[in-house]
This record gives sequence, structure tokens and C-alpha cells, in this order.
Amino acid sequence: MNKTWLITGTSGGFGRALAEQLLARGDRVAATTRKLSALGELAVRFGDRLWRSELDITDNAAIGFVVDKAFADLGRIDVVVSNAGYGLFGAAEEVSDEQLLRQLDVNLLGSMRLVRAVLPHLRAQGGGRILQVSSVGGQVAYPSLSVYHASKWGIEGFIEALIPEVAAFGIQATLVEPGGARTDWAGSSAERAQPLPAYEESTVGAMRRRMAAAGLQAFRGDPQKIAKAMIACADQPQAPRRLALGSDAYEALHSALFARLTALEEQKAIALSTDVDV
Repeated sequence: MNKTWLITGTSGGFGRALAEQLLARGDRVAATTRKLSALGELAVRFGDRLWRSELDITDNAAIGFVVDKAFADLGRIDVVVSNAGYGLFGAAEEVSDEQLLRQLDVNLLGSMRLVRAVLPHLRAQGGGRILQVSSVGGQVAYPSLSVYHASKWGIEGFIEALIPEVAAFGIQATLVEPGGARTDWAGSSAERAQPLPAYEESTVGAMRRRMAAAGLQAFRGDPQKIAKAMIACADQPQAPRRLALGSDAYEALHSALFARLTALEEQKAIALSTDVDV
């Protein structure tokens, strides 16, 4: 049975791959982007099965207007993909206040705004699915991406709490955690802080040099395969809480979770010792 999807950030990357695959299989897609012209070719190919709108995910009023109009025009939206976001490279000290605020406004607050805007519609229609694009960086952290990680760890906490809040309404949600993929995420769509000389010989500088030398070859993930896996996930009757995508994501998450659990077990006696005496 064909579905209707709402996807943000469809000008490129995962959003574009999702839109193309879904339209090709006969689904309807409400696609949003900051540049409507980026969807012109898809509109020609797929006609009225593609619903388009410009949207700046930092504009709260615009989000409400676009979401309301999409549901009004399409009648029902089965799956909402909160995908819009970008990478910010730089040590915590290097990032400007403006860069910090914009990163959180887009990646964290923008995603929260979108989810909050669609919830009344999903409740009214008796359910639906939310795919929140997070990252392996929602559970793992690397030097030179501290603010980016703050945005992704933050949205993971939001969705974790949301899942039991909306379960009674038939609404399910999944945190999608891709590893490095061959999109433009680390290229022209990313933002970079002004480097400080003090960090040149640190792990931050080393990370910058590795990224510059390797380019796209540093990443293993295939955007088309990642999009296909996301679609398959949404087609399942029961949504997984998390969806790790990419061998690097699996390896990094496994290592981080194992280390975290080991450290917690080592602190068990301390943790138990701080309870009130009875």
C-alpha cells in the first residue's frame, strides 16, 4: 500500500535520495527545502505526487503553516522524516556564538519544532510514524564536532522521551543513526569555525588534516542504501527505537556503549553507597 511522506531537507543527501526512491515506487511526497528550484526536476518527472514547499526550519511560524497546509492538501501523512540539518566543524572554543546558536537552532530546535507541529495532525488521524535523522554522533563524540554533537545528543533525548508520550495515540518514532556517508554533509553544506593556532597540534587539528586528505573516501555509507533502509524501517509495523546505518556506525556505537557500560559497572559500589540510609 502506497504511503504519503513529509520530508524536510530534500535538496540533497538523504532527503533527496528518500524523495526519489519513494516517488519512483509510487508514494506521495511532501518535500520541503530552502530552495524550491532544487526540486524542479522531480516535479517534472512525478507531477502531482510531489508536493513542494520552501521551508526554513528555524522559522517557527513557517513550520506551522507548511505542516498545516501539507496535511490539508494531502489529507493524510503516514511518515514524517525530520531530516534538515548540517554539520559544524570546530573545537568548542573556536566556534563563534552565532555559529553555536545557529547549529542548535537548525539541528535541535528545528527538529523539535517540526515534531511538535506534526503531532496534533498525527493524533487526529489516529497515528503515524516519525523518522528523526540523528547520527552516530548522537551517541558517540569526536573532537572538532562538539557543538554538532550537542545538537544530536539533544535531539536523541527529546525523541527518547517522546516515544512513550505518544505511544497511546498510535504514533511511533525512530532515531536514525547513520555513520559517515558520501553526501555533501562535510563539504559545501557544512560550516567551519575559524581555526585557532593553539589547536593545530591537538586532536582537533589532526581531525581536520585527516578529513582534508581523505575527502569523501573517508566515509563508507552509500546514501541510496541508507535511504532504502530508512524506507524499509518505516514499512515495518513496529518501529525500532534506533536504526544504526553503516558499518562504521555499528562499530563506533558498539565500542562506545560497551565502554560506557563497563565504566558504569565499575562505579556500581559508589552509586549504591550514596542512597539514604534505611
